[in-house]
Amino acid sequence: MSVFRSILLASVALSSLPALAQSAALPEDAAADGADAIIVTGRVQRLYRVEETTVGKAAEDPMNIPQAVQVINSELFADQGARDATDIYRNISGVSAFSYAGITFRGFRQDQSFYDGQRGNPFIGFSVPQLFNIERVEVLKGPSGLFFGPGSPGGIINYVSKRPSDTRSLRMVLTGGNYNRVGISAEATGPIDANGIVTYRLGGFYESMDPYRVNSGNKSKIGDAGIAIRTNEGGKLTLQATIYDNFLRGNRLRGVLVDDAGNFLTGISWNANEPSDYLHLKSQAYQARYETKIGERVTFDAGVRYFKAREVQQYHEPRGLDPANPDLVRREFRDQIRPVEGLSFMTNATARVDALGMEHKVQAGADWYDEKSVLDSRILRAGVTSLSLSRPVYGTTISDTARAALLPFTTTDTRTKRRGAYLQDQISLTQALLLVGGVRYDWFEDKVTTSTGSTISGRSSYRDSDVTFRNGLIFKPRPDISTYVSWSQSFEPQTAANQDTNAGGPFAPVTGNQIEGGIKTQLFDGRLQANFAAYRIVRRNILQVDPSRAPVNGVDQLAPIGEVTSKGFEIDLATDITPDWVLLVNYGYNDARITGTAPGQAITNSVGDRFANAPRHKVGFWTRYQVPVIDAAFAFGGEHVSRRISLSGQTVKPYTIFDASITKGLGFAELLLRVDNIFDKVYAASGFSAQSGHFPGEPCTFLAELRVRF
Repeated sequence: MSVFRSILLASVALSSLPALAQSAALPEDAAADGADAIIVTGRVQRLYRVEETTVGKAAEDPMNIPQAVQVINSELFADQGARDATDIYRNISGVSAFSYAGITFRGFRQDQSFYDGQRGNPFIGFSVPQLFNIERVEVLKGPSGLFFGPGSPGGIINYVSKRPSDTRSLRMVLTGGNYNRVGISAEATGPIDANGIVTYRLGGFYESMDPYRVNSGNKSKIGDAGIAIRTNEGGKLTLQATIYDNFLRGNRLRGVLVDDAGNFLTGISWNANEPSDYLHLKSQAYQARYETKIGERVTFDAGVRYFKAREVQQYHEPRGLDPANPDLVRREFRDQIRPVEGLSFMTNATARVDALGMEHKVQAGADWYDEKSVLDSRILRAGVTSLSLSRPVYGTTISDTARAALLPFTTTDTRTKRRGAYLQDQISLTQALLLVGGVRYDWFEDKVTTSTGSTISGRSSYRDSDVTFRNGLIFKPRPDISTYVSWSQSFEPQTAANQDTNAGGPFAPVTGNQIEGGIKTQLFDGRLQANFAAYRIVRRNILQVDPSRAPVNGVDQLAPIGEVTSKGFEIDLATDITPDWVLLVNYGYNDARITGTAPGQAITNSVGDRFANAPRHKVGFWTRYQVPVIDAAFAFGGEHVSRRISLSGQTVKPYTIFDASITKGLGFAELLLRVDNIFDKVYAASGFSAQSGHFPGEPCTFLAELRVRF
């Protein structure tokens, strides 16, 4: 029996004991009145909203943050049947899909994710973060370096884990759908002792399906456990461990080839991978977090997170059309192993101090991160059979794995170090006027060693430091309206591989700054939340290929003279139209252009003066209407993404898709029926390259969930 099956069965068995004990203790009249019944209705007025966020490292009302913030909680996950990160992007203005877990954020490509405020993403490389053990997703838009260190100026996504609860509960979910989707999960939480000093959480998740792409199949397993110990008045120590096992057959999935107008050259089920190709990710994450209050005005927290992951990939990579036969796609076979290991620490303190007749909320903190990332790769380029677009025949490349095994691995060993400390003061000049000022110091070091067999072919290293600032002014003409303006800086170390001396490195980091202004509202006692943000981001020192200089040892020469300006605005609306009807709408406009370059040079992820997969317009909406008399709720949503271009300059056509769901209370359980892409629209979720094609969006997909809570 596998470890995950054991975890799942154990979670069901162990968590049933306290649940059954609680049920036995209920008075007979309470049980008769349906005390354990699941109520679908009656929660619409919560607007899927969260009253505070930790995206600034300390709990804070979003109205007091001088940048755009969005929080997506587990209730919205449940109503939308969300399984992984790609399922929630439509709810975030300014964010659209790029590739795998990568996104376009305010015009810029970025792949960074944080967990509980710390670095250490267990979904490395080409796997997508799962949401089973996630309580909410916090999104801070614009430069976030003050709290999170080096990164893209578009923003960051922080995944907040589910933790042990003081309230006892047991939840089981059975899942089914088309494409042979089946799944089961169980979660239990509650106090262990009578006084609630020690609480626990235990969960197991399993789901498998055979998606619409030929030869593909997904199996996802998650085991999650946590213990929280109340150490003192206002203090708690939380220990958590999570294990992931994702086996993706017929993967790594690339796109489907298109013409320059963005039309697929064959059906979207086409796959360059053979039935024996796969991607297998095994990872584990362990973390400890201590939080406490010191008196009434001081809080302190410290955390440590360790993760270890290993991703094995064997797959056929498409290399574009055969010039001699436009029906054939050339391929190569890749055998790759990606072990990654990371360790991070952080500490934060907040104090409220009165000085000169004003209240100061002073925050200070530091973080530390080390990562070792290795890529062992061997690529078989000769003798790999091409694949037909119109009549693909699989199984003719059975010898590719054996032939690749005769090649030596090329190993790229990357060591990353990040150190940082910050200080911020939020000053209440008056009850309506807040001034925010912050400064951060960062130090980093990157080292890369490349070798084939025992022969080292390259070494590069670079270290540097930087100081960045964040300032903001918040004015509240009334408690439920907050207007703000802010200026913030960012910096990003160049990609470690680009620091190679053969490419002209090392190079100084990319720098950026943003000016943002906006308004946030919580009108009509919070029933109407409408937020508007306008921004202008400038990034400088971006590396470009310099064709005027000859390659060195086969490596193109780079030049750090690029500049990009991204301008746009975003609107987010959440409102109770009636006591039974809720509406969420988001819209983002973005114009990201290259504003500084040299003739003949090209910036990565751009074509001409435009950026790949950066739509000008993106709209998402979700509306839910509950009918109390039948204990049911009906929901409808959609997404529109305007025209984009791929990395090769091919058109990525605009698309509009719609989804719907019905949630029905059954007394003892809750049933969700959901359909995605109702009209079975054929579309590209994002573009990539002429050799690999566009990533197709999912066709019409059905999902059913039976949720039982004790």
